[in-house]
Amino acid sequence: MEKITVSTTVNASIEKVWNIWTNPEHIIVWNTPSEDWHTTFAENNLTVGGQFKSTMAAKDGSMSFDFEGVYTAIDTLEKIAYKIADGREVTIWFDDLGDRVKITETFDPEGINPIEMQKAGWQAIMDSFKNHAESI
Repeated sequence: MEKITVSTTVNASIEKVWNIWTNPEHIIVWNTPSEDWHTTFAENNLTVGGQFKSTMAAKDGSMSFDFEGVYTAIDTLEKIAYKIADGREVTIWFDDLGDRVKITETFDPEGINPIEMQKAGWQAIMDSFKNHAESI
């Protein structure tokens, strides 16, 4: 199955973008696809073989799930790759454009939800990241 790709360009320095992307203090703020969801917990061991975990929940309490995995590659300020607990692989590239950073994320789709729905959800989280990073 073909990988799904989402991307955005953030008006901030590469160092700021990297910090906000990888710091649990920020992850709990930006890791949400919509106003009716939030991330209630995040931990991140940003090393090859290190684990990460975040808990995303509906604000009305009707549903929650953990998103977790293990890092397979880290090139500081350039690339992060990891394997999600269900075995799918994700790669994120950070392209330093000076005063902006283009972030491109590719991931293996899961077999339950339609491809367009998965792409829209991951893009919404990417857009939330951009909004948070540019607001601080």
